[in-house]
Amino acid sequence: MAWTKENHTRFAVGPENPYGKFFTGKSYLQELTKGDFKLFNVTFEPGCRNHWHIHHQAEQILICVGGTGYYQEWGKPARKLQEGDIVEIPPEVKHWHGAAPDCWFSHVAMEIPKGEPSNEWCEEVSDEEYEKAVKE
Repeated sequence: MAWTKENHTRFAVGPENPYGKFFTGKSYLQELTKGDFKLFNVTFEPGCRNHWHIHHQAEQILICVGGTGYYQEWGKPARKLQEGDIVEIPPEVKHWHGAAPDCWFSHVAMEIPKGEPSNEWCEEVSDEEYEKAVKE
């Protein structure tokens, strides 16, 4: 079965991501909780990835819930992600994540504050960086 936007995860896909200017390709964002602790389902179309970014004073946890994707920390090899994988990202680590070139991908994202959290969006992940990541 081919993964599609509608069938690759059990979570709602949500509207187009309002942070889309920090992504290469199209992504969607669905808030899953309404309380103080926020959970979001982030869905990436095939080939979509976010820019390099840093979560200052916050840990980020990604729980992969559908499709195939990649995660990479600055200066390290990329990691292929499948449904059920969990990524724990310490504060201050420059990284990106996104979908495989031929597959939709979704993860639930949560941020755990370790002070006054903020996000720093950096440069795009170049096509060369992305292609190298998916071949490793």
